[in-house]
Amino acid sequence: MRPLRAALGAAAAVTLAAAGATALVASDASGATTALSSRWYAAAPYLMPLDNNPPNAAAIMDATGLKAFQLAFVLAPDGGGCSPTWGGTAAVSSDTAVQSVIDTIRAKGGDVSVSIGGYGGTKLGQACADAASTAAAYQQVVTKYGLHAIDFDLEEPEYENTAAIKNEIGAAKILQQNNPGLYVSVTTPGTADGTGWFGKQMLLEAKSQAFTPNNFSIMPFDGGFNGAAAQTAALTAFNTILQSTFGWDQATAYAHEGFSGMNGRSDTGEYFTQADLQTVLDYATSHHMDRFTFWSLNRDRQCSPVDNNGTTSGTCSSVAQGDWDFARYAVRFAGVTPPTTTPTPTPTPTPTSCKTAWSSTAVYTAGNEVSYGGHNWKAKWWTQNEVPGASQWGPWQDEGAC
Repeated sequence: MRPLRAALGAAAAVTLAAAGATALVASDASGATTALSSRWYAAAPYLMPLDNNPPNAAAIMDATGLKAFQLAFVLAPDGGGCSPTWGGTAAVSSDTAVQSVIDTIRAKGGDVSVSIGGYGGTKLGQACADAASTAAAYQQVVTKYGLHAIDFDLEEPEYENTAAIKNEIGAAKILQQNNPGLYVSVTTPGTADGTGWFGKQMLLEAKSQAFTPNNFSIMPFDGGFNGAAAQTAALTAFNTILQSTFGWDQATAYAHEGFSGMNGRSDTGEYFTQADLQTVLDYATSHHMDRFTFWSLNRDRQCSPVDNNGTTSGTCSSVAQGDWDFARYAVRFAGVTPPTTTPTPTPTPTPTSCKTAWSSTAVYTAGNEVSYGGHNWKAKWWTQNEVPGASQWGPWQDEGAC
């Protein structure tokens, strides 16, 4: 993901031997070990749990049916070192804040993936000496949170560093081997022709290490994209790159391809609406792609004013929308119909029986009740031959329909 994505955070400590001792996926503090289907991890939108005005994950789940979240981002410490932190500042080893978010999600039947990297900060692939030590740092995150899924978000400036990318791809392969069933996605920038030179070099590194993740996903935004048509064209081009790089046929390439979009206004002023996401969703499902997600849930709500004065926000989309409109497309990709919001009907009032009909000749005193014109009326004082309701200031108080 691009700018507006600096995270904060905190969490775990369990080191894996640098060489790669086998480590099964551990349970988190709440004891949750049951994984969701891979389709849910493939549909998990990005959420910054400690920054950019984090929304309430439980509320999103209730409103949309969403079950999986992509928590962002794990980085090397800002002060240096090869240990995982949230956003470069909060050690994973001592985290309780992100753990609390995860526990809340799991208590409602959901789960999380964790994304490493992103646009800003120092990545562990840059800070660690080799692939094994990079993997050991990431294993701390996997073990701390009992992860069933992880995302390698490889982009500027890290993916321009050959040694760092070698470490990241090597670490991803080690994690995949040491954590059976771990869902691994690799996310990288998109261009009009699929992905740029550095993205292609990353794919070649994966090929050289015989590493195949669940998917390679591109981010077709911030590159002069104009709506869904440009994005689907980029996905088609990227499919060709996957075919030529790995020797896959078209269907196999699509089965290892993913889309990671940006909802609303991008960092460079492109706009992607709900209709654009629907178009890309149709493309992804019809081509049997493996992943469909977006950046981010923190932005999946309307700005005030809507256009946000022509700037991009990390906390709202800058397009007209209802809360969590974009999350519902991820739910559909997972194969679930989002719940519809239905207003609570106003209960039909029980009819009130009518009092004795008003008479023009009868004498009424304060408190006497009559019916007239389909309403009941109560006398405020002595009255005779004064029609109920004839005057706002008359002797009769309207008690409602009968």
